Amino acid sequence: MKERVLLLTLIFCLSIVPEAVAQADQFYKGKTIRIMVGSTAGGFYDRWARLFAKYMGKYIAGQPAFIVQNMTGAGSVVATNHVYNVAKPDGLTLVMPLNGVYIDQFVGRKEVQFDMRKFRFIGSPVTEDIIFYIRADAPYKSIVDVIKAKEPPKCGGSGTASSDYILSKVLEETVGAKFNTVLGYAGGTEIDLAVEKNEVVCRAHSMSAHFGREPFDTWHKKNFDRHLVHTARKKDSRAADAPTLHELFEQYKVPENNRRLAQVLLAAGDFGRPMMVTPGTPPDRVKILRDAFAKTLSDPEALDEAKKGRMDVDPATGEELEKLVNEIFASPPDVVERVKKILGN
Repeated sequence: MKERVLLLTLIFCLSIVPEAVAQADQFYKGKTIRIMVGSTAGGFYDRWARLFAKYMGKYIAGQPAFIVQNMTGAGSVVATNHVYNVAKPDGLTLVMPLNGVYIDQFVGRKEVQFDMRKFRFIGSPVTEDIIFYIRADAPYKSIVDVIKAKEPPKCGGSGTASSDYILSKVLEETVGAKFNTVLGYAGGTEIDLAVEKNEVVCRAHSMSAHFGREPFDTWHKKNFDRHLVHTARKKDSRAADAPTLHELFEQYKVPENNRRLAQVLLAAGDFGRPMMVTPGTPPDRVKILRDAFAKTLSDPEALDEAKKGRMDVDPATGEELEKLVNEIFASPPDVVERVKKILGN
């Protein structure tokens, strides 16, 4: 009798699987998927979103339309809040926030109305190392000069989740280099313009952006900027004038507990350019989106477009990113408290 019940149950489950798959396949027909970008147009987050919007629909049954919407504010907290609280959990709204937005939740900022652990991650096209640049005519030739300076250099940042703000805090905590970070810029393009106008003199952002687009190509030809430090594990020939963060740690004999702290603070680089979907989205639709994301990054035309745009491709899966975010939020209490003390102002 028990074997008969199990057999009938198995037959029933097998009979409904094709129907469930068919329903999932048909869901996106005639629909529009929106990708919310937490920064301004023209930057690499926006460029990646538009590349995915161009190609992902090709790999989704029903070939839905895609649109990209920029929603700036508070270092992409506004966009992340919107998708978490307003968007329906139907698989039609994606978000690509700044990769450091997890920090705002980690330190308990009151503006945060989301839980990163509840988003479903679709993937990231690339992991990102960070470079800190400064105007060449500024009176700081190296991190040593910043450490010794009576007045810290004024840098631009979009919010407390931005690379600028986080890396400056890491350098302050580990080697004593202080920066005066001016927050509130809408995005990286606006900060770069502010640097050209000499409103601020420095900024930290991704290596791929710094060596992948204007105005930096022209800056490098004119020796407009210099590089203070970068976070790559190995020396990068493109930034031969700057030490790696690891080299600085060795030079200043940074203790292990501070290095572990830096790992949590700089995990944004491992998130890269993350794409997430609203919490509660049905698993079959999450799978459809993940598959389309992965296939886009194997599409010869998409890869050729990325190459022409000098957009590095080194993808991470949604499963890998979900594991990463859970590891971060499972950090030891002493690390959590130190991060809050450093960034919780």
